[in-house]
Amino acid sequence: MDKDKLHVTYFQRKPRPGFNFSMEAIFEDVRYRISNHITPKVYICSDFNDGWKSKISNILEAYRRQGNGVNHITGEVHFLNLLMKKNRVVLTILDCGMMNRKSGFSRKIIQWLYLKAPVAKAQLVTAISAQTKEQIVDFTGCNPNKIVVIPVAIATRFKPSPKDFNEDCPKILQIGTGANKNLERLIEALGGISCELQIVGKLSPKQLSLLEQYSINYTSLSNLSNDEILKCYQDADIVSFVSTAEGFGMPILEAHAVERVVVTSNVSSMPEVAGEAACLVNPFEVESIKQGFLKVIADKEYRDQLIANGRVNKLRYDPQYIAERYLEVYKSVVNKKQLD
Repeated sequence: MDKDKLHVTYFQRKPRPGFNFSMEAIFEDVRYRISNHITPKVYICSDFNDGWKSKISNILEAYRRQGNGVNHITGEVHFLNLLMKKNRVVLTILDCGMMNRKSGFSRKIIQWLYLKAPVAKAQLVTAISAQTKEQIVDFTGCNPNKIVVIPVAIATRFKPSPKDFNEDCPKILQIGTGANKNLERLIEALGGISCELQIVGKLSPKQLSLLEQYSINYTSLSNLSNDEILKCYQDADIVSFVSTAEGFGMPILEAHAVERVVVTSNVSSMPEVAGEAACLVNPFEVESIKQGFLKVIADKEYRDQLIANGRVNKLRYDPQYIAERYLEVYKSVVNKKQLD
């Protein structure tokens, strides 16, 4: 009966046209999977997360809309709980990347607005990786026991899709073009390797120049739908994710689910996410990246082992298991119990 269900109010950022909002889809799936146990409400911010005026407006709106049950703030708009009652507020933090984009006094303001104050005002915080949890503790000084690690679930649309590996000219899928995605070093590393590089994201003039300089055979796509992104994985031979820093690393798991070999970084959260199911390279050394791709291309037995390991690794990120972990969080918040 509904009266026996937990009442959970979800607060989400306002979506921007042309952007892929996988986290919102993931929490929609969480709500579906535990629908027998919760009565959910979803509030989307009226304003984009731009400037102080919009932030204040969204904070005031969240204050008015907070429920009497669990209030769950999901991703990016951490500060929505600043005026909420601390009791029964769950805050999900995806990463602390905002700290890398600022310096000086501005960095201190961002640290307070996105991390220290929201974490202090939350009853419980969920982080999507142990790496993110460590960063939250470093930036806020909070008790680590206040933070529960719940990784991101793999969307159910990502399923095994058999494909013969093209050893002569493998198609390499690169997701993202931001500074941390390390595309410039990847381009240099792929120079001289027979391959086709498919890039998802808008290219900068510098990146375009490097692609020409190293004579890379490439295609560039942006503003893709979920189905189009899935098709990119299915068409790929290798998924590249040699980022310099990540709060999690969803493309690693999406590649495992589709059963594609992965080359990723040996830093940040990526080894944690990949387990034994990826070729790990040093993202700061071009030669390390190059040798990783050459090994994957040349060694079929190694590729097959990585894909087999990926079938096992993806089980840690099963959507039903992740949903049940969030249900445990909601129950612990209502009952004021600490989770392990």
